[in-house]
Formats: sequence, C-alpha cells, structure tokens
Amino acid sequence: MNQKLFSKDFTLVVIGQIISLFGNAAIRFALPLYLLNLTGSSALYGTVTACAFIPAILLSPVGGIVADRVNKRNVMVILDFVTAAVILTFSLLKNEENLVPLLTVTLMLLYGIAGAYQPTVQASIPALLGQEHFIAANSVINIVSSFASLAGPVLGGILYSACGLEPVLRVCMVCFTLSAVMEIFIRIPFRSQTLDGGILKTAGSDFAESIRFIRKEKPVIGKVLLAICGMNLFLSAMIMVALPYLITEVLNLEAAQTNRLYGFAEGALAAGGLAGGIGAGMSADRLAIQKAGNSVIACAACVFPAGVSLLLFSSGMLNYIVLTVCCFFVMVCSTLFAVQMMSFIQTETPQHLIGKVMAVIFTVSMCAQPLGTAFYGALFEICKGVEYAVVLFSGVVSVLIAAGTKNIFKRF
Repeated sequence: MNQKLFSKDFTLVVIGQIISLFGNAAIRFALPLYLLNLTGSSALYGTVTACAFIPAILLSPVGGIVADRVNKRNVMVILDFVTAAVILTFSLLKNEENLVPLLTVTLMLLYGIAGAYQPTVQASIPALLGQEHFIAANSVINIVSSFASLAGPVLGGILYSACGLEPVLRVCMVCFTLSAVMEIFIRIPFRSQTLDGGILKTAGSDFAESIRFIRKEKPVIGKVLLAICGMNLFLSAMIMVALPYLITEVLNLEAAQTNRLYGFAEGALAAGGLAGGIGAGMSADRLAIQKAGNSVIACAACVFPAGVSLLLFSSGMLNYIVLTVCCFFVMVCSTLFAVQMMSFIQTETPQHLIGKVMAVIFTVSMCAQPLGTAFYGALFEICKGVEYAVVLFSGVVSVLIAAGTKNIFKRF
C-alpha cells in the first residue's frame, strides 16, 4: 500500500486521539488526586489505583479480539461515548457518602475502557498505512498521546486547583463526546471474520492463537514482554505512586501550590513522551532494533538522581525540580523504546493477528502495574521519613532488569 502518511482517515484518527486522550489524561489525573487530597493515604491511593488496572488487564484481550472481528471505527466511537456516560454518572453520584467505592469503580471502568481502546488504535495503523510508514505513524500516535498527557494534567491541575473537580468532569465529558462524533467519519478497511462457535469460545481460541504466535514464531517478543513487566513493576509503578505522594504529602511545598505542582510534574512526564516521540520520528531510519536495550538502560539510570537528592537535600522545591527532571528523561527513553517495539511487532505480525497480538502485549505488560502500585503504596507508607530508600531501591532493581533486556537485543 503506497500512500502518504497523513491520509484523511489517519488524520481523523490522530485528531480524535488528541481530543480523547486529553480528556483521559485529565480525568485520570483528577480523580486519584481528589482521593489523595481527601484521605492523605498513599496506601489507599496505591490500592485504588491497583484495582483500577484490573479491568484494563481483563478487557485488553477482548479489545484486541474485537478489533480484528469488528469495524475498528465503530469500536472507537462506542467506547468514547461510553466513557462520557461513565464520567456523567460519577458526576451525578459523587456527593453520596460512599465516595471511595464509587471512585474506585469509576476508575476501574475508565481504565478498562482504555485497555480495550488502545489495541484498536494500534491495530488500525496497518489497516490504514503501508509498512514504510509504521515507525512514523507510531511516532505520531506517541506524540499525540504525550501531548494530550502533557496538556491534560497541567490544565487539569490548574482547573482543579482553581475551581474544584466538577469543571474537570464537564470538560472531560465534552472531550469524549467530540472525539466520538469525529470518529464516526473515519473509514477503516475491514474484512469480517466468522465466529468459531460462541463468543467465549472464539475469544479463547483467538487468545490462544496469539500466544502460540508469540511463543513459537516470535519468541523474542515473549522475552521482551517479561522485561517490560519487570520495568512496570519496579519503575513505572514507583513513579505512579511517588509523584503524587511525594509532591502533595512529603516535600513540604506550599499547600496552595501542591496540586498545581503535581500537575506540572505529570506534564513533565508527558513532555518527555512528546520529546521521545519526536526524536523517534526524526531518527526513524536509525532506530536499529539491536540497540533498543540502550534506551531501557538509560531509562533506569534516570531514577538515581531523584533518590540521591531526597537523601542529601532538605529543600522541598529542589527535590521537586530534580524529581520532575528525572521523570522527564525517563519518559524520553521509554518512549523511544515503545516506538521501536510497536513498529517491530506491527511489521512482524500478520494482519489477521495484529489486534490480538497487540492485546496480549498490552495485557501482559499491564499485569505488573497493579501489583507495583499496591506494593509501592504500602512501601512508602512503611518508609515514612526515608522515602529516598524506596526510590533508590527502584533504581537498582530497574538497572538489573534493563541490563538483561539489553542482552536480549544484542543476541537478536
């Protein structure tokens, strides 16, 4: 398929992603922060966040199977409309007494929908573009995701600090509704696949087929997945818990500024993803898969300055700056690695399996996330006063995992 990168349909996918992911970033920033502000408990924050990942893990394979058997455009439209409805329901019920269960269920639904949504987006790229555009297209999707994640927490933090949660909820509802309406006009080539028996039997056979493909035909993908799980468990989960907890509860920053500063820190993560996506797009021809391990090593090494700063300095603002800068570079390196991996998998996977294989990858890589957030939530609670030890522990384990990942790619 020889065509330009920004065709009408791919452009609509990109614009829809900008709007939808902005709303997603803002709502997933505001709701956990709302819980942390009310309770001040890192353990509860980590537990609720961990619970939120469970539906994402369970629904990601379903999303991949559906992406291969249903028109991908329809999947994206329906899921965006459903997300808007979930936020509206939370907005109407949030003044009830049982806020923690309600917020937990809402986050579980939002993460579950996102888990089903992302394999569909990734599977649409091979359907819309030729192989020569895969790296560039994945770079664009990552840039869009990072830009939305940058704007979402920053603007969400400002709006939340100034006006409270309700305006954030309204803005997010509008975002998902607009995205759904725009996606109606996308035309994605689709070839129907028949169901082999019932839905559950088909889902089981599809999932087993994608596992066989990864294990027997492309075992390197399985090895890399194990490494990604380790990094998610010991690095990504630590950052997810550490950022809100350290900034709002530990660093002794001015109380009126903590939510806004946390929003800027989340924005720095997204800015790192944006920079990494742009870098991947500009150097697409030079991103050899054999050197992908270097990005993982650099990602793990970026954790240590934050831990050392917490150990040596008492200034809350200095520690905040160091932590934010470290998170920026972690995301630069991890995004470079993610673009390489997605492009490699899309190139090596047959068209009829792409959605299912992507779903397996998202599912397995996410499995470590809830365990990690619950683990670090409890660990930060136990290590009050010596939070630097938790950060340095994360760095040491992550470097060991990254070294093993580099060896996998050297042999490959």
